[in-house]
Amino acid sequence: MGSLIDAFTPKGKMKSTYVVAVAAIAFAIILLLWSAFTLTGAVDPFFLPPPTDVIKTAISLFTQGDFIKDIGITVFRVMAGFIIAAAVALPLGLMIGTYAPMSAFLEYVVSFVRYLPASAFIPLFILWIGIDEPEKIAVIILGSFPQLILMIATNVRNVPMSMIEVSYTLGTSKADVLWKVILPKALPDIMDTFRTVLGWAWTYVIVAELVGASSGIGFMIIQSQRMMNTANIFVGILSIGFIGMIIDVLFKLCHKKFFFWNN
Repeated sequence: MGSLIDAFTPKGKMKSTYVVAVAAIAFAIILLLWSAFTLTGAVDPFFLPPPTDVIKTAISLFTQGDFIKDIGITVFRVMAGFIIAAAVALPLGLMIGTYAPMSAFLEYVVSFVRYLPASAFIPLFILWIGIDEPEKIAVIILGSFPQLILMIATNVRNVPMSMIEVSYTLGTSKADVLWKVILPKALPDIMDTFRTVLGWAWTYVIVAELVGASSGIGFMIIQSQRMMNTANIFVGILSIGFIGMIIDVLFKLCHKKFFFWNN
């Protein structure tokens, strides 16, 4: 780890203290620009409330308790749908990326499904399942599942063929090469795939909560829109951003801990 100037070399690394400092500066710049546009009156507060109003609204919402429940139910929906999708997509993605017959059988079907917008299925899911929790979770599964399968298959295909050939030379059987070579090598990239698609899952759940929901962050946002309360909307949006950032950091920490040899 060199100085901050050395970090500007291609694929250079930075000390964690520098990373935190630079990230804080980036957030500070955004906050200053936001304040400059709103506190000076350049933008009508109705359309873009100043940071002070958003902070006051956030304190009010979090102290009341209902918004914390909305956050909890949204996090539950996202994680439930994503875990179900990931649990099924992982073995299928491994099979598609490893075996040509499985690729021919499934990949084009999954590619077709991947382009179907999950939000368009919300009216159908309401008819088929109702408006309870399974409907929201189903939207997340449909949005995440095909993306996960194809991206995991790509992660598997990126395993160098030379590693597989060397494993055969060392006595690994064709039946074992998937578990002993391909999966261990692809796992760091698969975790990155999980991190990416989990971010998309948040988009799906908010869309699902905007229609036919009685709780959740998306429900709070649409209710605030009907009451012309833009500060509440900003609190909802920013809460999603902070939750996503925390999840992202946790994924990166897990990646460093479990796949340190891949850095």
